[in-house]
Order: sequence, then structure tokens, then C-alpha cells
Amino acid sequence: MSQAYRIPYHRRRRFAFTQSKSALISKTTATTCLLCYLLLIELIQPPSSLNNNKHKFLFCQASWIDPDTPSHAFTVSPLKVVPAPKQNGKLKHHDSLDTQEKTSSRQQQQHHHRRNRDPTQTPTFYPTFEPTQFPSTSPTTVTGAPTTPKRMYDLVFSDEFNTPHRTFHDGSDPRWTALDKNDYTNDAQHYYSPDNAYTDTNGHLIIKSEAADTTIVGFNDVQYKNERITKHFKSAMLQSWNKFCFTGGIMEAEMALPGRHDVGGLWPAFWLLGNLARHTYVGSSEHVWPWSSTVCTDKSRTAQLVSACDRVEHYGLHTGVGRGAPEIDVFEVQAGSIKANTGNFLKMPVGQPFMSSSYQVAPGRIPRPGEGWWPAPGQWYDNLTAGMNTSMNIIFYGTYNHFRDDTNPAEQDYWSDAISYNRQLNESHFGKFHKYRVEWEVPEEASKKNNYTKNYGYIRWFLDEEFVLEVKGEGLNASGTGAEISSEPMYMLLNTAISSQWGFPQRCPSNCPCKTYNCRGGYGETCGFSEGFCDMINEPVEYKVNYVRVYQDKNDPKQKVGCSTPERPTRKFIEAHKKKYMQKGDVQPLKPIHKGGGECSVAAPMNATLPESCGGVTRGKCDVSRNPPTCSCLKNWTGPHCLNQVAYDDIIWDPVETLADLGFRGPELKGPMGVMAVFILFAVIVAPILLNAKKKRRRMKGYSKVPDYESLVR
Repeated sequence: MSQAYRIPYHRRRRFAFTQSKSALISKTTATTCLLCYLLLIELIQPPSSLNNNKHKFLFCQASWIDPDTPSHAFTVSPLKVVPAPKQNGKLKHHDSLDTQEKTSSRQQQQHHHRRNRDPTQTPTFYPTFEPTQFPSTSPTTVTGAPTTPKRMYDLVFSDEFNTPHRTFHDGSDPRWTALDKNDYTNDAQHYYSPDNAYTDTNGHLIIKSEAADTTIVGFNDVQYKNERITKHFKSAMLQSWNKFCFTGGIMEAEMALPGRHDVGGLWPAFWLLGNLARHTYVGSSEHVWPWSSTVCTDKSRTAQLVSACDRVEHYGLHTGVGRGAPEIDVFEVQAGSIKANTGNFLKMPVGQPFMSSSYQVAPGRIPRPGEGWWPAPGQWYDNLTAGMNTSMNIIFYGTYNHFRDDTNPAEQDYWSDAISYNRQLNESHFGKFHKYRVEWEVPEEASKKNNYTKNYGYIRWFLDEEFVLEVKGEGLNASGTGAEISSEPMYMLLNTAISSQWGFPQRCPSNCPCKTYNCRGGYGETCGFSEGFCDMINEPVEYKVNYVRVYQDKNDPKQKVGCSTPERPTRKFIEAHKKKYMQKGDVQPLKPIHKGGGECSVAAPMNATLPESCGGVTRGKCDVSRNPPTCSCLKNWTGPHCLNQVAYDDIIWDPVETLADLGFRGPELKGPMGVMAVFILFAVIVAPILLNAKKKRRRMKGYSKVPDYESLVR
């Protein structure tokens, strides 16, 4: 309760008794009517609809789809897995990636929507009806073996970013939230500002990184202390946390990477994270990130916050099911000039620039390979398949996780693994648009439906429809850690970080302290950057996104849209621990979405898609009756200036409880019976209350109000 509404304790009884009695009667009547209305809703609601279909499979679709999505993008099918050929037992890598990329680019321009028609002798993931270069030895009159129909995925989410001047401040957009927050993780040198994320006039989302100061006074989540610091860079992070999440399916985006391909220091990323952890809110991640173990083990008993060893149900979480927030990195890109088989990449056939595609899980393997060394037999995961121009990322195998508040580090500390491959990039990926895709199959327990064969799931990565990597759940299962392919509802993240851990010189130059990084400072603050970084960042660099789309198989009940699903609920847990998902000054983790309210101008051209014109006549109007004039949004548009398309879940898998959830079931009253019930309820309950209130007002007529405390002491 705010200070303006507080009543001193010694005055509360006096205050209550000196109110107007007629006001009390009016409030009682209003409250009674409200209760009757709520009861009526429960009474006439058909029992068949009271369960909200919480345990039935329904397919969620149109409410997250951007109407600007082109028709050809409404369905997709999985891409082919084409492993890199082996030579002498080792993967063969192309010597000239630049030549291959240029050829691939020409083919894409000529056949943008067509698959490669060249014949192949290698096995393919799906049957092909294309002619082969060898004649068939089978009689042509014999009917071929039946083939499995190609699996189709339907669009469930899209954002085309075609509306210019969109912003993503907290409460502005139903799909995304741009953080307004310092980043304490990974030696970050930046501040995430919502002003650095917006849509331009060319139909692109822009994440701008720049050299600009931000002074922060606040609590350091990593160092556990209050501090005053100045960050010398600004960037942006968009999250769909607790707004749009999905479990299983295909996610694809078309993007142009920021900066220069040969200058290290920027860390652009496109990734997924389990909804139980909110990135940069460190408290929400402790003993949650990146756990993907759903079974009880000695390590999960003590190191996993929500363990399968727990036998008491809390916050709606199912007993015997471990929970966490695994991470799927579509890419983390590192630019630079260190080539393959040199420097840090001496033992790797892929150097800078590269994109790292990974699945990060906990608990990690023990024993494990040392950083910079190829794994010995039994040290790492099996069932990993790589594509062309890739290499296992032997520089980073994962993280040792220790938290200051833990009382028994030997039992509570844990390793997390980064199952990661690097894919070679080149200059064309920076500034030009390319397509990045991940295909995610959720595990499924053995049942009659799948012939009692467990499906362990998989994750596959693609760049411009070319295969990059596959991680199969069988390999995770064989590791014995309890980790599995994620079955958590996961949300999307887009960001560019600036971190001294990523793309900066591995060793500090001579006489360089490498403690403060400031492009506008002296030698001691500029000597730790990669060559050319400050020249690049002094002119703001842009990470551009053309679209983001998500697809699911409507015939697969495991695939769902929603951040709190029947199998993996999150709502009650987040509500019970909401302080972990907030920073100082927040009232709730997320603000309600504004529907209008932004300032506008009657002088602005009303046909223009501008904030001051409330998006134009088809989106909103400028209400001049208010001072100052503010926007009022039309149907299907929201945000302060009506520039954001309305979006929501069609199905609320985990709704807020009602009387029905407490076991109350009213009779099913439809048609004339329902209308009759309304009149009976009014006649029996509401009408006598109203008549009694009228009689009391008559009895009070002529009496004066008892003076209140303030008037007596004046």
C-alpha cells in the first residue's frame, strides 16, 4: 500500500465508524452484486468447459502470428541431415570456405525457394523421388516400398518487424521485453538499454551497440555488494520470457551480424533458455541453469534446486520430475582475425570468425576433457553428427558452478556441459542476411503409441539450410548423468554483448592493466581491446533481424505453445519466487502491456506510421480531449503508440484457479433455463438487498453525520 492510502492505526476504528452509512450500504450492495455475478458465472458455465482443456492436446496457432508473414512461410518441413564426409576416419573440411560460400550465395539467388536438384548417392534423411545417376536394377513394374510421409510443421509464431518505430520497453510489446538493466554476467562491459532496440523503416529489428556511458548505482548480483560503476558501452537484449515460450518445434530467423568479420569484441547471439531462469537475473539461475536432468541422482539431490528426488509437491511442480533451465544456442558469434590451426585454434580446423552452436546442460560429465584438448574415449558425448566446415569446440567444454551462499560446496557445486561445435563464417555473414535454424524434437517415454520404444529426442542446427550439427538424446542418456534433450518450455533471446571473455585478446598486452575498458579513455583503458575495435564501435554497429518464426507439428501432442504447460508448469513457482525475477524498484517481474497512453500530436500526418500519429488511422487515434493529447489504440493494436500487434496464447494451460478448481460444479444451464436462472437469482438474492438498502436510506433521512476526528480537533 502506498503512503497516500495508509491510515494510522489509532485512527482506523474511528475512521470506519464516521463514514457515511449510505456509502457503507452502497459498498455492501456492490460487493454482494459482484459476488452474485461471479457465482452466476460459475453456475451457468457448462461443466465441460470448466477444465480449460488443461489435459487435452489442442493446437495453438494464430494469436502469435504476425499478419505481415508471407503465405509461403506458413508451413515448413525438416531439413536434410547431410554429415560431412570422412577421409581416413576423420571429418573432411573444405579448404576454401570463401569459394563455397560465394557459390552457395549464387545458388540461393537463383533458386531461393527450391531445394538442390543435384543427384546424390549418400543416404538422405527423407526418401527422395529425384532420379539418380545409376539405373535401377529392380523391374519397373514392381511397386516400390511404402515411404513415410514428410512431416509438416505449421507456423505458430512470427514477427516480421515490418512496422517502423516499434519499441520494446517493459510494458510496450506483447512479444518481447528489452531489458533496462546492468549485466553482471561474463565480465560484461555493457549496459542493456531498451532505447537500443527498435524497428527501422526497412522492416528490420535493430539491436544497436555503441560507445556510451551509463552510471549505475545498484546491487551486484555476482559480487553480492552495492556499488557505483560506469559502463562505457550500451547495447540491447530482447527476451520473450514469460510471454512467448514453446516446447519442441522449429525456430528460424534471418539476420545480418553486427560489426566487422575480422575485428573481435562483439558477442551477438540468438538462443533459447528454459522459462524457470530469467537471464541476467542471477538469483533465478542458481542451481537452475542449465539443469536438464529429470531423474533422481546423487548429484541432483543436493545440487539441483528442483530435484526429481523431492517427494513433496510445491508450486504445482510434479513430484519425481527434476526441473531446470537448459540452454540451446542457435549461435554465439565471435569475429576476429585468428585463422584455423593457428593461435588459440591451433588444434582446430575452424578459426575466427565462427558461430558456436551448442546445447548446454547439467549435470556435467566427470571425467571430462581439458580445455584445448580433444576428448579421450569415454570423456565426452556420443551420437554427435557434424556438417561441413565445422569443428568440435575444444576450447570450451562447460562451466564449474559455485555459489557464495552454498554451505556444502562438495555436494552443491556442479559442472555444466557445453556440447558445442563451431561453424566457419566469413565476411558475407556480417552486414548481409543469412538464415539460421534450429530443429528441436522433445523426448517421449515408451508407450503403446510408439511401439514401446523410447524416443530420446534431438536438436539440429542449420545455416542457410545447410546442416551444421545434430545432438541426439541417446548420447545424453548413455552418459549416465541423467541429462536429456530439453522438455522445458523455452523462451527466445536476441542480444549483442560486449565482454572481455569473448573476442578480446587472450593475454593482456605488455603494461596493460586490462581492468577498465573505455574507448574514450587513455592508454590504460584502451590497450586491452582487439585492434580496430574502438574505431568500429565509435560508429554504432547494428545487429539486424528480418524475421523470427516458430513452427510446430500439430499432430504431435508433446509440442506446445505456452510458458507454463501441464507437463512442465512454471507459473506458481515464478509467482512464489518473483523477487528473483525482479530488480530493485520493480513491482512485478513484467509490467502490464500499455494499450495507448503515449503522447501524440494533432499536427502529425495521420496516414503515417509514426509514434506521434499513433501508428496511423488503421492502428490508433490521437485523443485531444486529454492534456497532453495521448494515443488511443484500435482493435488488434497495442503499445503506448499503437505500433505493436496484439499477441497472446490461445490456450492457457495453467490458468489461475477458480471455484471449479476447488471442486465446485454448478448445474449446466443453457438457453431458456439459463435466462430463467438469472431472473430467479436476481429475485431471490439481489432484489431484497436493494429494497433493504432503500429502506435504510429512508430511516437515515434527516439525521446528520457524526463529526470525524479531524473536524473535532481543528
